Formats: sequence, C-alpha cells, structure tokens
Amino acid sequence: MANLSLDAAQALTVGALVRCGTGEEAAASVARALVGAEADGLKGHGLSRVPGYAAQVRVGKVAGHAIVSCERPRPGLLGIDAGHGFAYPALDAAVELLPTIAKSQGVAVAGIRRSHHCGAAGRPVEALAERGVVAILFANTPAAMAPWGAAKPVFGTNPIAFACPLPGRPPIVIDLSLSKVARGPIMAAKQRGEAIPEGWALDADGNPTTDPALALRGTMVPLGEAKGTALALMVELLAAGLTGGRFAAEATSFLDAEGEPPGTGQLILAIDAEAFDTEAPSRFAELAGSIEAQDGARLPGTRRLALRRRAAEEGLTIPDPLVVEIEAL
Repeated sequence: MANLSLDAAQALTVGALVRCGTGEEAAASVARALVGAEADGLKGHGLSRVPGYAAQVRVGKVAGHAIVSCERPRPGLLGIDAGHGFAYPALDAAVELLPTIAKSQGVAVAGIRRSHHCGAAGRPVEALAERGVVAILFANTPAAMAPWGAAKPVFGTNPIAFACPLPGRPPIVIDLSLSKVARGPIMAAKQRGEAIPEGWALDADGNPTTDPALALRGTMVPLGEAKGTALALMVELLAAGLTGGRFAAEATSFLDAEGEPPGTGQLILAIDAEAFDTEAPSRFAELAGSIEAQDGARLPGTRRLALRRRAAEEGLTIPDPLVVEIEAL
C-alpha cells in the first residue's frame, strides 16, 4: 500500500487527467472531489475513479475542455450547462453562485444539465452549508434500478444529499443513495477482487449475487423496497425532467468508455438559513445537541469527519496497483 499526502494525491490525479486530455482547471476540480471523497473514507467515489474517468476523456465521452456556462432565466434560478464535461466544475459554479442568490431571494435553485457523475453528493451541499444556506441536492444517474415489482432498470441509484449549517462547527450532512448501496462500493469491490454482501444487488436475471461483476451488469436493490423506487422516480423528475437532463434509461454508463456522453442532471435547492427566523441556526444546534447527548447516538457524518482529519494528518493509503495504474495513464 502506498501512503500519499493529500497534496500528492491531488497532483497525481491532476497529472493523469491532464495527460488524457482534460483541461487544467477541470482536472483540478475533479481531483479535489476525488481526493476529498477518498479522505472521507468514500473510496468508491475516490481515486478508484481516475482510470475510468481518464478513459472516458480519451474517447470523448467526457469533454475534457468543456466550458461551464451559467444563466439566470429567473431571479431565483441558476441554469448551469456542464457542456458534457465533468460534473464537478458545474457543481463548483453552483456552490460559488447560489449562496448570494439565496441570501438575496431567500431561496435559490440551480439546475445542471448535460452533466456527468457527481461523485460524493454530500460534498457540494456541505460547501453550501458552510456558506450559510440549507442545501438539498438531487442527482440522477444511469439506469441501475428497476421499478418495484419489475425487472427492467429505469431509475439510477439517484443520490439525495442534504446539509444544514451549525454555528461554530461543521454542518450536518446527509448523503444517501436510493439503492441499498451506491454503485461506487461495488465497483471498488470488483477492482479489489472481493465479493459484495448478499442483498446489495441482483444479476441480469434478477437473482441475488455476491459477484460485483454480475452486480454491475444487473440491477441494484432499492433502499426501502417500493419506497426507494418511488423516491428514485421523484429524483428523475427533479434532476433530469426539470433541468433538461437525460433520464436514467436514456443515459450511458458512468463506468465505461462506451457510447455518447451520459448527459444526466442535478438539481440543487439552497435556502438562506435565516430566511424565516434568524434564530434558526441556534435551533439547528439544539436539535443536534439533543441527539449527541444520547449514549450510542451520533450525527450523520461523524465518522467521515474523523477520517478527514486523520487523512490530513497521516495522508491517504492507496493500493500500489492503483497508484501504478494512475501514474501510467
């Protein structure tokens, strides 16, 4: 196993993406997201993504030199076109622009179209919460989950992320996939040659499987059964239908370098944390404290923050074969 500082991991990732045809600014944005996810223990959204991303840039499935464009179709709306490039520069634009609009209007919404994999969905909403807004992100992803009772995948794993500011401390961050697990951990298990737990996924014939390769060719088990697929439908309508992105069944895979750009979408809602009541952030803290006061209870993200601090101090532990593969790109 290799030990890399965060700066070294950033440089490693940027170098690989640039060599494969990604612009410097876009590569830096992608690298920040991947290294940040790796530091938070979200390895399925970390450096394991670099080879796949690089391959997609090389064949034009991701536009490595895409220019993000923003427009204000209405006072509270921010329309962002990712230009079939990586999602991360578009998400960066949303994080930069939404707080000012939300503080002025009370609420602001960004719709991102012609986008790609948004990675760890909690990261952009956390960044927004650090700027004083309550944020919710909906992202649709390529088809991986069937409607409840059916077998043909129509929905993606469609993450939902939420973040809420707390005075004087990191925000509350909730990040969940609408499948039992995101596809990232399954992809990471495949790369490591490990089995996945039963109950995560079904093979192409609808049978339970512990083989990650069969799982990636099959469908994901929804979170909460029928309730999970109902929420996945909601995300499709918000993140793709409303923004002009492609529905899951129309999008190509994030996991390979085949076909045209996925063209998925993201929708981000930002609400000024003091829009209704200037004491709201203190009330948020009261509820957080009441949870933490109970033995055995913790706020979502506690482990993630601990891993982030540890990574900043000790660096990242990355499998040697992955480092060699990235260096060779």
